[in-house]
Amino acid sequence: MSEKTVKTPVPEGGMGWSAIGEEEIAAAITVLKQPERMFRYHTEWLGQCDNLEKEIRELTGAKYALFVSSGTGALSCCLSGFEIGPGDEVIVPGYTYIATAAAVVDVGAIPVIAEIDDSLGMCPIDLEKKITPYTRAVILVHMQGVPARIEAIRSVCKKHDLLLIEDCCQAIGAKYKGKYCGMESDAFAWSTNFFKVITCGEGGVFLTNNADAFQRGVYQSDSGMTMWKHSLPLTREAKPFTRAGIRGNEIAAGVLRAQLKKMESMLAHTRGLKKSLLSQLNEPKNYKMQHVDDPDGDCGFSITFIAKDQAIAEKMADLLSYEGLTIGSIYNAGFPDRHIYSYWDPIINKMSATPAGYPWKDPAYLGNVEYSKDMCPNTLDILGRSLRITLNIKMSETNIAEFAAAINKVDSMV
Repeated sequence: MSEKTVKTPVPEGGMGWSAIGEEEIAAAITVLKQPERMFRYHTEWLGQCDNLEKEIRELTGAKYALFVSSGTGALSCCLSGFEIGPGDEVIVPGYTYIATAAAVVDVGAIPVIAEIDDSLGMCPIDLEKKITPYTRAVILVHMQGVPARIEAIRSVCKKHDLLLIEDCCQAIGAKYKGKYCGMESDAFAWSTNFFKVITCGEGGVFLTNNADAFQRGVYQSDSGMTMWKHSLPLTREAKPFTRAGIRGNEIAAGVLRAQLKKMESMLAHTRGLKKSLLSQLNEPKNYKMQHVDDPDGDCGFSITFIAKDQAIAEKMADLLSYEGLTIGSIYNAGFPDRHIYSYWDPIINKMSATPAGYPWKDPAYLGNVEYSKDMCPNTLDILGRSLRITLNIKMSETNIAEFAAAINKVDSMV
């Protein structure tokens, strides 16, 4: 039996959670030592949430940012900000966490599922096919830190006068042609839960350049918003309403401020690792690389190979595992579950919180959307041929060299 190609131990780790240190601990302690300042809204001082939002605005260039309790909540703010609700359809890709579609349902709108292409993001061709008279918006998702086909999707949205919201929950820090993903769209969302680029355990950020949309998003985030004194820039005439309770909290915001300072160094490391691995690969025989519209803006922690067919993908996955390289694929138990639309049981089966069947049976909805587990065959085919390596901030160039050698060896054997 030959020796495994991957000999060096592969460090366990991820992105933000693996960088947690004394800075985050100190941030949490700072808040806890002043318990009278633990509530987000006050006017006597600028709190952690206020300062976090300011720092995110300065970093991204977005005019408005609101820290909330989750990425799903941030997406609901994006949608409510532009008055999307009952009667409206919102197109989402078939490859994203179920939360993207759940946010649409949360505001009373209908998710319509579109195919992906070899970017693993929404296919612009299928997007155009899914547009109906009831379509109001598109949510473009950047999966695993890789910018999707933003330019092509934006072109379709402009042609049909649709809102474009970018789900950057898995791609905080990703850029597209020099600007942070989302900056040239109507609104965008970050998630800061445990698995994301930067984390405070659980949280999200709603970002937009539209003042009225921001004000409505703020009302979406806090059912008692009109009761609080605050420093948020609510200067427009958007009428207040009462809805969710998803405001951010001071401890999480303090932790996230410390993480934000580490983001660029973490991404510089993963981007360097990915470029190094790609440079060491031989000309592929049995696969092609995932299409990346803007390689320089890629977060760099995910590398996906798309095999010629599913049989080759399965064989490569087995051989790479034997060589000591763990590969993410649909053949792994439990992966990637609700990131694939066919596993979105509550959506596919139109499950509702009440017998009324909301939002699909809402009288305001005049369309007719139907779902099935095989409704996006291209998406299932592409994901069935995809093999992914996830990089983390603890990996070294030695790990990368061995990864590349294992991939080259297996590709020559299949």
